[in-house]
Amino acid sequence: MFGAIPVSGELHAALDDMEYLNPSPIQEGVIPLMKSGRDVVGQAQTGTGKTAAFGIPLVEKLDQTLNEVQAIVLCPTRELAMQVAAEISRLASYCNLRVVCVYGGQPIAKQLEKLSPPPQIIVGTPGRVLDHMGRGTLKLDKVRVVVLDEADEMLDIGFAPDMERILRMTPKSRQTTLFSATMPTFIKRMIDRYMRNPEWVQIQPEQATVPEIRQVYYEVAQRDKLRALQALLREWGEMPRALVFCKMQTTVDRLANDLQRGGHPVEGIHGGMTQGVRTKVMAGFRSGAVKALVSTNVAARGLDIPDVTHVVSFDAPQNAEEYIHRIGRTGRMGRSGLAIMFVSELEDFDVLDQIKVLVGADALARENSAIYVAK
Repeated sequence: MFGAIPVSGELHAALDDMEYLNPSPIQEGVIPLMKSGRDVVGQAQTGTGKTAAFGIPLVEKLDQTLNEVQAIVLCPTRELAMQVAAEISRLASYCNLRVVCVYGGQPIAKQLEKLSPPPQIIVGTPGRVLDHMGRGTLKLDKVRVVVLDEADEMLDIGFAPDMERILRMTPKSRQTTLFSATMPTFIKRMIDRYMRNPEWVQIQPEQATVPEIRQVYYEVAQRDKLRALQALLREWGEMPRALVFCKMQTTVDRLANDLQRGGHPVEGIHGGMTQGVRTKVMAGFRSGAVKALVSTNVAARGLDIPDVTHVVSFDAPQNAEEYIHRIGRTGRMGRSGLAIMFVSELEDFDVLDQIKVLVGADALARENSAIYVAK
């Protein structure tokens, strides 16, 4: 049993290895529905345990004896696709299920080797999945389950036509599961068009903004933000496990360089970097050699790193939903976390008001910005 959910002995052994003791709310809601064959819409943030919410039923439902693609998981970014594939592989570690990850930026020949014979589970970005379908190296005619992970993020990046095309190429009898933190009109239309009477499992933003996350903001002039961050680092004593958000790629580069010059184990990551550089940065972050990542919103999409303790909005988010996305990367699974936002521009104060409405005025405290004043 996984909590009150029946699971096979092989899966139970894998869950023990992964130290998954009890299901999270999204897992409690989604797993039984997927196991029963229902289409499911999960409205939840990154970090609520949603990968296992669909990964566990996939491992239980698929036929290990058939060398054909039976499930496909679509993700918005390479990094998320790699993380999802790694987690499903761990869940399937006591089974004979193969998981292959396909994404752009990796030599196609390397992926072709892994696709023969066909694996039971494909995890990938929509563009590379369509590339393989066009080459005839990936057939989806036997697919039983389709998972759209972070569908709103795929929409934002421009993958909407690709998602629809892939869904049309799979059997109509398939089971479809869709996860999205927000529900824009296009996603609702996709649900109506491609899903059959889905069950909804919703973890609302106010539930996702858990009490374990301490949320504070500083009113800091634009020119003083670097000094403010450096003062916080001095106060903390050492570089925490942190994600630092900036709006622009140039700001990411500049801030990462400034912090590195101060001796801090920090790296920047954004979409302007090559896949090889991004993979190397993420490997350093996961190993602990890199303590903090300075990132744009786009580059951080889908990054699921469970032990982040601090989230710093060096540049304020553009809206309240983006704020929820950011802070959802700390305070995971009952751990404590700290979310800090610098408020500088006039529009930042408008966003601050939106955030207070969403999370509650008492949840977001103003701190004394005098911390960074030179002594």
